[in-house]
Amino acid sequence: MNSLLQRLMTDASRMTQDGQLQAATEAIQRALRAAHLERPDGAGPSAATDAFDPMAQFESFMQRATSAAGHGAFVPGAFTPTSPASSVVLDGCVRVIDEETATPTATPSEPVADRRPADGAQAERWTTGSFTHQGRTLAYKLYVPPRAADVATTARPLVLMLHGCTQNPDDFAAGTRMNELARQAGVVVVYPAQTQHANSQKCWNWFKTQHQQRGRGEPALLAALTQSIVASEHVDPSRVYVAGLSAGGAMADILGQVYPDVFAAVGVHSGLPAGSATDLVSALAAMRGAPTGASVAVRARDARRAPVIVFHGDADATVHPGNAAGVVKAALDGRAAVTPKAVEGRSTQGQSFARTDHVDADGRVAVESWLLRGAGHAWSGGSTSGSYTDPRGVDASAEMLRFFMAHPRLA
Repeated sequence: MNSLLQRLMTDASRMTQDGQLQAATEAIQRALRAAHLERPDGAGPSAATDAFDPMAQFESFMQRATSAAGHGAFVPGAFTPTSPASSVVLDGCVRVIDEETATPTATPSEPVADRRPADGAQAERWTTGSFTHQGRTLAYKLYVPPRAADVATTARPLVLMLHGCTQNPDDFAAGTRMNELARQAGVVVVYPAQTQHANSQKCWNWFKTQHQQRGRGEPALLAALTQSIVASEHVDPSRVYVAGLSAGGAMADILGQVYPDVFAAVGVHSGLPAGSATDLVSALAAMRGAPTGASVAVRARDARRAPVIVFHGDADATVHPGNAAGVVKAALDGRAAVTPKAVEGRSTQGQSFARTDHVDADGRVAVESWLLRGAGHAWSGGSTSGSYTDPRGVDASAEMLRFFMAHPRLA
């Protein structure tokens, strides 16, 4: 990056740390314009700026701003797909599976080998695979819980778990402890891994319009992966759910809106409402809670909105807690006769929260929202063995599974 662009991005980072959102936004805008205008003949990017990737620089900027807000540096754990042993082709998609079973992440210390199933029963699996759809490939980890022989033919629920920026499936599974809870509940869990090629900080691209639509980009890829797992792992299609943290939470909200025929309910932790940003500048503004004027309708036409459970810390310095209200508002849009019921409480570790249930005319909780007092940008009730977790809070993983199990997709 040339000296002018470097100076503008540095200024933007400093202004963000000082809380000067508008000034930071203007600095980024100048940097993006400079990326296209700084050429001696004024005809477009010069050779020096051809290599400048505004998206990559913006993502790097957001990462520095996040660290400055108090997260510190995070070094992801290793996630290296092993050599594939088999492949499955389904409706033009290719899924490659490593059949070797390993000890699941964040589960009791008893080795898998010591829990040999009885005849006809099925052992648990924690496997690595890759999936290709529409010319794009992503790796994923899959957790399949054990089950007894007498229930071996029963279809089970599935949860698609979308990690946050800089995270990976192993880290996210460890931090959320979802595998441990899924074993108890008999739930299949799949953790797709965003590639660094698609996003330099491994964020899901929730703020790009091409990734906010049905049949395109990351939503199409993630929905196709989910349907592939549903077909191969004997999953109940009416009990398929999606949850995510931060950028993963924002993408989960998009999936719930554009694929309500796939996902029966949605969990959004520290995320943003679908369509809240359409480009780099509006993304930063939305994260800071400033009105952007940027909005895009992403909901599938004439689709019934999936139920949503939302978690957000009121001290989140990375994604403003006002975004939780935006997720709730969108989830309630078009629902008639919804009655809010609010309660206050504390987790077993003493962190207080405000929970609001929005109950529809049938007595079902259509939207459930948790405001976590004093919590930052972290998965509530998570384990310190993963990144971006707050063990003091209410167990978001357990509460999400409870909410999901109460909301099969209605015909």
